[in-house]
Parts: sequence; C-alpha cells; structure tokens
Amino acid sequence: MPRFRHDEKGFSMKTYIFPGQGSQRKGMGGSLFDEFADLTRTADEILGYSVKSLCLEDPEGLLKQTRYTQPALYVVNALSYEARVRETGTTPDFLAGHSLGEFNALLAAGVFDFATGLRLVKKRGELMAEAVGGGMAAVLNASEKEIRTVLEENGLTEVDLANYNTPSQIVISGRSEDIEAAKPLFQTGKHLFVALNTSGAFHSRFMEPARAEFAAFLDGIPFAEPQITVISNVTGRPYENHLLKERLAEQIVSSVRWSDTVEHLLGHEGMEFEEIGHGDVLTKLVKKIRREIPDPRKHTVPAEPKPRRSAPELVRDWNETNPVGTRVRSTVGDYGTLETATEATVLFGHRAAVYMAGYRGYFDLNEIELVH
Repeated sequence: MPRFRHDEKGFSMKTYIFPGQGSQRKGMGGSLFDEFADLTRTADEILGYSVKSLCLEDPEGLLKQTRYTQPALYVVNALSYEARVRETGTTPDFLAGHSLGEFNALLAAGVFDFATGLRLVKKRGELMAEAVGGGMAAVLNASEKEIRTVLEENGLTEVDLANYNTPSQIVISGRSEDIEAAKPLFQTGKHLFVALNTSGAFHSRFMEPARAEFAAFLDGIPFAEPQITVISNVTGRPYENHLLKERLAEQIVSSVRWSDTVEHLLGHEGMEFEEIGHGDVLTKLVKKIRREIPDPRKHTVPAEPKPRRSAPELVRDWNETNPVGTRVRSTVGDYGTLETATEATVLFGHRAAVYMAGYRGYFDLNEIELVH
C-alpha cells in the first residue's frame, strides 16, 4: 500500500520512474557493474556478451541497436535501483517506466527476479529488432486531436499515435513511407517534426507479429503479484494482477500513455518523482507535463476503470445490439458522425473493432460511442 512520508514541506509520496529506449549513452552505468558484480555476471551469462563493455565502451557500435539497447538499459536501470535502495533503505510508493522501463518497474515491484526480467527483455529486443520498414517521429506543439485530423485529412490512416509523452509531444509510428509523407504536414506554423532513429514502427499495429510471439513466450514465465503499485503504459492506470502478462505483451502494439500516467500519479497529494537509471529524459517530461496541465483541480485521482472485457466479449455484445449502419462518434478525435459498414470483429487477435463507411478504416470499440 502507498505510504505517506512527512518532511518539512508536509506529507509526500514518491514514484520511481525508469527510462526506456532513447536514453542510452556510451558510459552509462559507470561503477555500478563492479558494485553489483554478481548481477553483472548473471547478465553476461544470459546475454552471451559483456554488458559492462557494451555500456562503457561499446567497441562495435552496437548500443544503438534495439536488440542490444533494451537489455543494456534494463541492466543499468536495475543496478541503479539496487544502488538507490541500498543508499536510502527505503522503497517508493509507486513505480512506472516508459516502454522498456516498465520491465524495471515490474522488477522493482517483485513481479519477477533480475534474471527472468532480463530474459524477457532480451526476447522483446530481438522480436522488435526484426521489425523493419517502419519509422517513428515526434510531433511537437500539436494536440492529439490536431494530429489525428491532419493524418486523416491526408489519407494517412495507417499511422498510429505511439507515445503520448506530454499533451503537446506525441510520437507517431507507421510505415517508413507514411512517416516521410507526414513530415511536411507537421512542419508548418507552430508544429515541429522530429524523425526518430528507429528501424521499426514500434507501439503500432505493425508490431502485431512481435506481440503475438512475445505473448506466447510470456505464457511460460511465472509472475508474482506486485508488492508496489505499478502504472501500466497501456492504460495509464495501475496494473490489474490478472492482466499482467496480457498488458505487458499488448504494450508492444499499444500507445505508451506516459502523459496519462504522470497525470494520474499527480492526483496523489504531495507526489514526487525520481528517475532511476541513466539520464533525465523522463524528469524533463514530468516537468513539461506539470506545466501543460497546471490546474491543480485536474490532479485528482480518477475512479479506477471498470474491469476490461475481452475483445471477443466486446464484439459479441456489440453485434447483438448494434446492426450494420449504426451511427457513432469517436471519443478520441473529431471525426464527425460515423456509420458502421460491417459487424464488429476481433483484429490482430486482441483488438475489438468495427469498420466505418466513408472513413474506410477500423475504429476500436473502446473508443466510440453511439449517436442517438
């Protein structure tokens, strides 16, 4: 359970946040590898190479490659957490991580041990590294609604919103040619477009093969219940114990709802954040989120979401009550009134969706409402 601490400023709570891919730098980890020699040896045995050499020297220039980046970051984050707990003698009230960093949050919560987590990350990195032909880009100074509108109006309906880093910093993901086509659309006025150095369309529909294979890999791994509350990238809300594996696999194809995560945590009075690992990428994002949602009345913990039903259940219930031609509207973007063109179906084995007439695309059943 969360614990309030009392200091000269009053009651406070602490969240440890773990960075993900993009925060890696040669030299990260420093003396931690020698300080935690046993864990470093375990990592070397699992990976088949020296993680210390990779992080401190990177002699072959591999650190920027996904299959090496993810294990390296996981190890540095994990050792940093061990060092912080040893130094302070305390653990945080909440945990969160950005994409890859979420594995460190689950490790710190006791869901699995260091070696198991590293095997999971190694597999994840290998699967994601196999994704080619995709690209990602950060769009700055644009809201979710603005981005969705621009993409729709220009026929880029297969570009997904991958990372909600702040309310005005959102990463898009899709085929390389679609990301390139989007570039001039977000280089006008106040908008900025920054291409990211990735080979795959991470956190998008195009990662479905990786999600499916990772889900199968997870199936044989024992998980324990979290001993500290962990916020899920997929929902921006605390993990539900019975959905730990499902959410962790779903994360590969789903948006990273980092802004929602931070806003949810800010709903707890006196919340403080501490970044554990290399760099200060997440620390800067938290500061930006605080600036962009300045109204303290928004920093209230919302009601916990209702238990999420499975995709087949959603599809069954929808088709029983809503015939083809049902009029709906989107709850995540301004698309006007839409009309269903087919019955609902399960996409990619996990997403409940229905095809819209005129729009020529699928909408998630969780993101539409009926027009009466």
